[in-house]
Amino acid sequence: MASLAKIAANSPSRQNPSEIETSVAGAIADLEANIPDLRAALRPLQFVSAREIEVGHGRKAIVIFVPVPLLSGWHKVQQRITRELEKKFSDRHVLIIASRRILPRPKRSNRSRSNQTQKRPRSRTLTAVHDAILHDLVYPVEIVGKRIRTREDSSKILKIILDEKERGGVDYRLDTYAEVYKRLTGKGVNFEFPQSSAADL
Repeated sequence: MASLAKIAANSPSRQNPSEIETSVAGAIADLEANIPDLRAALRPLQFVSAREIEVGHGRKAIVIFVPVPLLSGWHKVQQRITRELEKKFSDRHVLIIASRRILPRPKRSNRSRSNQTQKRPRSRTLTAVHDAILHDLVYPVEIVGKRIRTREDSSKILKIILDEKERGGVDYRLDTYAEVYKRLTGKGVNFEFPQSSAADL
């Protein structure tokens, strides 16, 4: 059970972790024990929960939700950790996303008492949380552009342009990013790289 210490203390999953959470906690503990240069970086890191998400064509992704204050620590080792975890969980992409909470818009009846209640932080709005999820999904790749495309049936899809320099490293993960984002937010999104100038001619 020592490996379950990786599941954050404030997580409801800690009392009754799922099978995938137990597997992820064990895998991270193995990496901490067996890879000396990762040990110091991994020791303080915990995660809140983990989910397996179907991403199409019989494939699954593992999404690890981590506490927001620890996200920068995860980022320092993210590329190495995801590579090692993907070896352990074959045929599954591993994604690390901060566990953020969306606060509802204040009701009118509460606005008159706004001086008594704390104002909702912008980082807790639906728009800000969904935007943060986008950045977490593609980290360390930089988002260089965003567009909203309206289809003929009036539905909207978000088009995300990623940094061309990272094309070779993540182009095989774009479908996973899109499906995970849709499952987490309910919004359609396409991840793309800039069109080459030759293609525009």
